[in-house]
Amino acid sequence: MKKIISVLFVVLFLGSCSDYQAALKTEDPAKKYELASKLYDEGKYSKAIRLFEQLAPAYRGKPQGEKLFYMFAQSYYKTRQYYLAGYQFDSFMSGYPRSEKAEECAFLGAQSYSKLSPVYSIDQTDTFKAIEKIQGFIDRYPNSKYTAEANELSRKLNEKIERKVYENALEYNRISNYKSAIIAFDNFIIDYPGTSFKEKALYYKLDSAYLLAINSVSSKMEERLNVAKASYNSLVKFKPDTEYKKKADEMLAQIDVELKKYNK
Repeated sequence: MKKIISVLFVVLFLGSCSDYQAALKTEDPAKKYELASKLYDEGKYSKAIRLFEQLAPAYRGKPQGEKLFYMFAQSYYKTRQYYLAGYQFDSFMSGYPRSEKAEECAFLGAQSYSKLSPVYSIDQTDTFKAIEKIQGFIDRYPNSKYTAEANELSRKLNEKIERKVYENALEYNRISNYKSAIIAFDNFIIDYPGTSFKEKALYYKLDSAYLLAINSVSSKMEERLNVAKASYNSLVKFKPDTEYKKKADEMLAQIDVELKKYNK
């Protein structure tokens, strides 16, 4: 019995492969379409994609192509080929803007671009593109059932950009380029006033201003000490119970000691 079942399985498998190879070679688009749809429904997306690729030129722009291009885009998405999925969802939106699937495709297209966003430490071109796509979706479908999810995606992507800019400023502090660090933190705080990194940015701006001041030549020290003191005030005004309060107070005490030398 086991041998019979094994033989039947092999026969069915070979028959299936034969049908697939025949569909790839046939010039009959109807046969390709029928098998591609069947493979899609069975979750065999990689195989379906090969047939969709062959069918696309013949169906592009035609009403009967709506379902095909929806399945084509979804197949790329479900196989995590997000560059191609994003492109196909965009293409679907251009070709079938009034489709009942348009809203879903607009969201999945934006989501595809978000999945291409890399870690914060490298180039963020794809992140900016994803933010643009998501905002475009939100503007187009403000009352969509996907709006909450889109807003959360946008928040996470924007936070990634903020962290990238913050880390760039912090790097100046780490390499002791305190002048550039102060400028970079100032720009960061102006550009991202609601950032979750604001407390850290204010502290490391203070740290940079303090270290620049106490290592300055005498002719520049007083002015730089006052800048550092203003940075301290900005930090404690923003968050009186800052986690950096002890270190900040120690800096302030030393700043005041040094400033007394100029008040005699």
